[in-house]
Amino acid sequence: MTGPLSDIRVLETGTLLAGPFCGQLLGDHGAEVIKLEDPGRGDPMRQWGRERPYGKSLWWPVVARNKKSVTCNLRHPDGQALARELAAHADVLVENFRPGTLERWGLGYQELAALNPRLVLVRVTGYGQSGPYAPRAGFGSIGEAMGGIRHITGEPDRPPSRTGISLGDALAGTMAAYGAVMALHARDRTGTGQVVDSALYEAVLAYMESLLPEWEIGGYQRERTGAVLPNVAPSNAYPTADGATVLIAANQDTVFRRLTEVMGREDLTDNPHYATHTARGAHQRELDDLITAWTAQQQSDQLLAALHRAGVPAGKTYTAADMLADPHFAARRAIVRVPHPDFGEIPMQNVVPRLSATPGAVRWAGPALGEHNDEVYGQLLGLTDERLEKLAAEGVI
Repeated sequence: MTGPLSDIRVLETGTLLAGPFCGQLLGDHGAEVIKLEDPGRGDPMRQWGRERPYGKSLWWPVVARNKKSVTCNLRHPDGQALARELAAHADVLVENFRPGTLERWGLGYQELAALNPRLVLVRVTGYGQSGPYAPRAGFGSIGEAMGGIRHITGEPDRPPSRTGISLGDALAGTMAAYGAVMALHARDRTGTGQVVDSALYEAVLAYMESLLPEWEIGGYQRERTGAVLPNVAPSNAYPTADGATVLIAANQDTVFRRLTEVMGREDLTDNPHYATHTARGAHQRELDDLITAWTAQQQSDQLLAALHRAGVPAGKTYTAADMLADPHFAARRAIVRVPHPDFGEIPMQNVVPRLSATPGAVRWAGPALGEHNDEVYGQLLGLTDERLEKLAAEGVI
């Protein structure tokens, strides 16, 4: 076991993405994550993913990496009893059911804290544990809409767009993991755990910069602007002759001067339309048209090499293939290859952030359903073979 959380045991009872992403982050940094799954089908993420060779999900090995899987029917009284036994040995319990679900199962914070006062309960939901919307079902997409990011994502002449990933779930899971670590730190001083309440819409809202005061004080409502950063130019995505797209961010005066030198258009720096940051913002479209006409005649590799030599921030919009072939990704081991029983090995993103003294690691890919039943129930809880056989016969595990 490696990582700063290698002395922490986490129970993960959530499914799909938000709660499990929290568990993934904690496991990446060394926590022992024991995932409780329904005996019949497990987490639905076992079936999710665009491509599924051999009938296996390619998403599951990533979101469930570094986790131990045990089966436990939380809707059965005996399964609830097992969860309480495990909670007595845990530091953190992560769940993403609707508010009140754990309480109906006898697994609310008061019940668990009576067994283990040091337990940190991490609760990830659409709307939080309180307020009029708390009982509603909430997925990441709804949190993105309510939190504000959907309204400002996409092209201005089209309906709001998603970002291409499950952003709301990831943000809520990240905030949940952040909250868990803070609660554990506080426990070192107080000796007791607490509840971490991570709402999807609030996790998104936290990233919305100055959107609220801009509206209430300035009367300005942010809208969809596509790839453009309004009134900041040049800062856009530009096409190249070989079909690639290159991002160029040269809005600072000195950097813009370097860009015009690469373009062979030093005259632009003295043009009153482009001489200052404010002027370039006011004439953003025409400046983007000039740069587009230039980049469209360039090969992306040569273009980027020239921009980098000149100190102009620029980069290609990467696909997965680009990432796997990139020497910088390789040098920093941003992508690791993990052994897998079905695929031989599977590439996935490495652990972030990087810690110099106690780094995290991807120790194994997502496990088979119930793979660690014997280890967890037999060794950690000390259950007898007879009890395990009875629980299996009753469909509890």
